[in-house]
Amino acid sequence: MLKDITIGQFFPGHSVIHRMDSRFKIVLEIIYVVMLFAASNFYGLGISAVFIFTAFAVSGISFKMMIKSIKPILPIILFTAVLNILFVKGEGEPLASFWIIEIYYEGIEISAFMIVRIILLIVGMSLLTYTTSPIVLTDAIESLMSPLKKIKFPVHELAMMMTIALRFIPTLIEETDKIMMAQKARGANLDSGGLLKRAKSLVPILIPLFVSAFKRANELATAMECRCYRGGDGRTRLRTLKATKLDFFMTGITLCVFGFVIVNNIVFG
Repeated sequence: MLKDITIGQFFPGHSVIHRMDSRFKIVLEIIYVVMLFAASNFYGLGISAVFIFTAFAVSGISFKMMIKSIKPILPIILFTAVLNILFVKGEGEPLASFWIIEIYYEGIEISAFMIVRIILLIVGMSLLTYTTSPIVLTDAIESLMSPLKKIKFPVHELAMMMTIALRFIPTLIEETDKIMMAQKARGANLDSGGLLKRAKSLVPILIPLFVSAFKRANELATAMECRCYRGGDGRTRLRTLKATKLDFFMTGITLCVFGFVIVNNIVFG
């Protein structure tokens, strides 16, 4: 199950999305998130869905990977859906009622709307990490936040920490999977029992995982020191970020889609 989690993974390619300037991809990702929250009805979400699914198709990333990116947040989606169905009250008669629980059409509608919005949000964020390597992502974040250097903000250090954390998510997931299989081989029962029993069964997994994580962190720090890493001062880059016509073209398309969402809100309310 853990192998299905693809958060933080990068898939090399030569598609239009891969070739875009990573700074533009981050900015367009922010615009996309604002677009999702600006959409006030299913038509707006439909426009956003067509946009992000088209981007996935252009990137060459399989839709199977898109589905895998959704799997880790399924519990959150279901929890959000249940809360909206149970606690959103409508103006008319309830569709169903049991004891103090009443289910209204408005609750089901809002629940479905939130589910679609969350799924599209995760899919869009996954596309960024799927098509952008951690090193390039670090450079882009540092470049976008460079104005903060004037107030002595540790921009490079923050960008480095964010990217290292993102980079090690797949590694820690793989390590967790190995620890779980090793514990099961020793007779540990991790998949049955009540909630309390399952929580206790996590102890022999979490302790080796934390030990391994600290060991990897120490090895990474030692490797950086051996390579004379001293932060961003005077640091050069192998590849310099440079905007092209492609980046401005994709920005124009994204803004047009955003405009369609706004017009939809005005027309349909």
